[in-house]
Amino acid sequence: MAEEIKTLDDLKEVVADAPAAEAPVVATESMTPTEPVRDELGRSYATGKRKDAVARVWIKPGKGVVTVNGKAMNDYFARPVLQMVIGQAFSVAGVAGEFDVMATVKGGGLSGQAGAVKHGISKALTLYEPSLRPALKAAGFLTRDSRVVERKKYGKRKARRSFQFSKR
Repeated sequence: MAEEIKTLDDLKEVVADAPAAEAPVVATESMTPTEPVRDELGRSYATGKRKDAVARVWIKPGKGVVTVNGKAMNDYFARPVLQMVIGQAFSVAGVAGEFDVMATVKGGGLSGQAGAVKHGISKALTLYEPSLRPALKAAGFLTRDSRVVERKKYGKRKARRSFQFSKR
């Protein structure tokens, strides 16, 4: 710089003379894809999690058949409440009965596994058809339920429960 800046007025003049630089827009991987993500078989894959359960979910267009660990959904999740939990993602997105689901689930109990499958289906639906994202996001199905069992601490009977106190 040829001129020296000594006051704020000098700085304002220099800034006013300089052309405004535009901030570059940098695309990141966390941004929602605008085009569908599908494999060579026309499927979309996503991982869903809840508590200790982890579900790997593949969806493809079909008649609405849901298979979990090689069994029909009605056989694996016998309770109607758990079947309803899995179907929520399709009903909110308005595509009930349009996709076949193949899921493998490990860990946790049946309730956590059903929540993991729902989370995986929701994520896979957004990858298959990005226009479904706003409805699923508004319903809260794309957010992982981060509540997990608290670990047992040393010197305690359970995570927080102490041993019974004895005065004598």
